[in-house]
Amino acid sequence: MKYKINSKKVYHETMLAIYKLMDKGEANLSAAELKKLAAMSAGAEKYEDEVLGLKPKKNPENFIEVIELKMFESKLTQTKLAAEIGLRQSKVSEILSGKRKPNLPFLKGVHKVLKIDANFLLEHV
Repeated sequence: MKYKINSKKVYHETMLAIYKLMDKGEANLSAAELKKLAAMSAGAEKYEDEVLGLKPKKNPENFIEVIELKMFESKLTQTKLAAEIGLRQSKVSEILSGKRKPNLPFLKGVHKVLKIDANFLLEHV
C-alpha cells in the first residue's frame, strides 16, 4: 500500500493519524492498522526528506561520525556521555578526535547509552 503526501495540509493530517494510531499501542492495532501505519510513516518520511528537506546532507562514514550523530540526536555533550559511560571526558574526547583507539569500556558504554549496534561498533573500529 503506497501513501502519497502532496501538501503540508495532508502531511499534518497524516502525522495526526500516525500519532493517533501510535497512542493505541502496537499490541492493540489490527493487521490492517499496522499496514496503514507503515504506509503512512513511509509516506511522511519521503515527504520530509524530499519536500521539507529534513534528510541529512550526508550519511555518517565511520563509527566516530555515527557516535557523534547519536550524541546530537540524544542531546549529549562529550562530558555528559563520559559521565554516563563512566570514563573521563578527556579520554572520550581523545577517542572521538581520533587521537586514541576506542577500548572495550568505551564501546560497551556507547552501545548501552547511545543504543548503537554492537556488531556495527566492532566491525568499524
